[in-house]
Amino acid sequence: MEEPEVPLEHLQEHVEKHAHASGERWVAWVALSTAILAAFAAVCSLLAGFHANEAMVNEIESANQWAFYQSKGIKAAVLGTRTEILKALDKPASATDETKLDEYAKEQQQIRTEAEHRRAKAEAHLHQHVILARGVTMFQIAIAVAAIAALTRKRHFWMIGLAFGALGCVFLLQGILPYHG
Repeated sequence: MEEPEVPLEHLQEHVEKHAHASGERWVAWVALSTAILAAFAAVCSLLAGFHANEAMVNEIESANQWAFYQSKGIKAAVLGTRTEILKALDKPASATDETKLDEYAKEQQQIRTEAEHRRAKAEAHLHQHVILARGVTMFQIAIAVAAIAALTRKRHFWMIGLAFGALGCVFLLQGILPYHG
């Protein structure tokens, strides 16, 4: 679940080149702001990847717990069938078999709780991943629009790029804060 990288390094280099060639001081600020936005995008991308990986690990662990739950259920069913056959043949069922059936039921409840806990953790990590992926997108848009500002020498594009960058920062902060859902 890795985020596709959109290579913006060439835009960053182009903005820096135009900033040095241009006599306008604000274009240098465009270059600086795009460098900062690129750093935020990198951090946001790493965090998004971390949460995607954690979601996958927790989902796998949840599936393993459910498989374990089912194996306990199968063992209980086999043992229960054995007990029923013995009763049908008017033979006494073993006390240890009854104890084992109770033990399987208790173990299944514990396993079920753990599986549900792992599933909830996976969903929380996936939620954080989605938020951070949106942040990466906003930072990429911000860098592209800032490059347009440097190329066209129009400050309003830079302001629009900064607005996208601010929105990316909001997503980054939301992605860092713990999710309670």
